[in-house]
Amino acid sequence: MGKFKFIDTEIEGVKIIEPTVFGDARGYFMETYSEKEFAENGIDVKFVQDNESRSKKGVLRGLHFQKQNPQGKLVRVLEGEVFDVAVDLRKASKTFGKWVGVTLSAENKKQFYIPEGFAHGFAVLSETATFVYKCTRLYAPGDEGGLMWNDPQIGIQWPVSEDFKPLLSEKDTKNPTLANLDWTF
Repeated sequence: MGKFKFIDTEIEGVKIIEPTVFGDARGYFMETYSEKEFAENGIDVKFVQDNESRSKKGVLRGLHFQKQNPQGKLVRVLEGEVFDVAVDLRKASKTFGKWVGVTLSAENKKQFYIPEGFAHGFAVLSETATFVYKCTRLYAPGDEGGLMWNDPQIGIQWPVSEDFKPLLSEKDTKNPTLANLDWTF
């Protein structure tokens, strides 16, 4: 038996990963990545950079992508809870402009794999959240792209109240909609 359950989503290549958790009265142990097992389940990539962020409730980071150096990402939450989203920006894809989302938390220990060619973002649902992710390419500051978090054409169903006012970076307040996006993969 493998140490992970790989769940396909409605968008090809995007997967939810549930690790096997071994717990007892002392705590728990789990593997968070196995190159061999991931490759056997369609995630045959090389990760080159790990990142970590901590955010407070209401922060929405994204939707981000890199244009010339697209990154595949394996994301998870160490503390707290987020709603994590991937939007397909692969122009030739039958799911172009579609999104898939998953709640990631320290409790459920789920991971989310987002291949290259997607915009990615998350909203913090708990008081704070520590978010970690592996990337398939190094971050290149001049290569950033963004997509508006609440683009009605995409229609992401963020699990927040109707009067939700996200805490966005100044850069993210200026992201274009899909119709005005000057970049696709």
